Amino acid sequence: MIDWTDAFDNSSYVPGSDALPKLWAEMAATWRDAMVRRGHAKCDVEYGPRARNRFDLFLPDEAPRGLVVFVHGGYWRSMDRRDFSHLAAGARRKGWAVAMPSYTLAPDARVGGMVREIATAITAASEMVKGPIRLVGHSAGGHLVSRMACADSPLEMEVALRVNRVLSISGIHDLRPILHTAMNSTIRLDATESVEESPALQAPRQGLAIHFAVGAAERPELLRQTRLIAEAWARHRTKVTDSYLPGEDHFSIVETLADPESLLIETLLG
Repeated sequence: MIDWTDAFDNSSYVPGSDALPKLWAEMAATWRDAMVRRGHAKCDVEYGPRARNRFDLFLPDEAPRGLVVFVHGGYWRSMDRRDFSHLAAGARRKGWAVAMPSYTLAPDARVGGMVREIATAITAASEMVKGPIRLVGHSAGGHLVSRMACADSPLEMEVALRVNRVLSISGIHDLRPILHTAMNSTIRLDATESVEESPALQAPRQGLAIHFAVGAAERPELLRQTRLIAEAWARHRTKVTDSYLPGEDHFSIVETLADPESLLIETLLG
């Protein structure tokens, strides 16, 4: 029998990962403060009525080439946009504006509610930046941006048509195994929602370039989740690609977004 709690336990299998949240938060604060001082940041922009309905927008030195929206992970129950501000550096250096939203976490929101909040955040950010929109998310954030790429995406059509590329990093795309984990006591998924909110069980929206990336050193279940959706969505004749980055684990892979010359930035921005 599969121990699903262990299957999704990334931290226990990456030495030193328990120190990363504090380190990332410090790096993010230092970088964010520098952007504020230079006049390249608009922080705490409201997109809804709830306490975590806020995003930060980081602007490039010149007129933006378009908008990148980064959605953080944390298994739908932890972390915050302000833990990841520094990861906007790569896309910003390439001339893109980067919006980083927070969203209401479990148990205060269900996963379906988070999906709708992210759609609202993307819409609000899209009103501030012209041009194409690229979506990128990590872990639970990878799930949330993949939901934006589904045929039943909650994005309004005007905004959805501007989204031309989606990158899910180490995403969870079939939520049914979460039902059998200890963390579901907080997430509160039920059988119906686990199907309705699983991108791998839905059809993708046509006309998108979609890439699924995962670290080759990640837990087997994260590798399976990536293969599953890449194969499922490829059957719909959508432009789908996937990659398994050598040597990268669940945490090191997302750190590469800070590097404007990284493979993931090249994949996201082209």
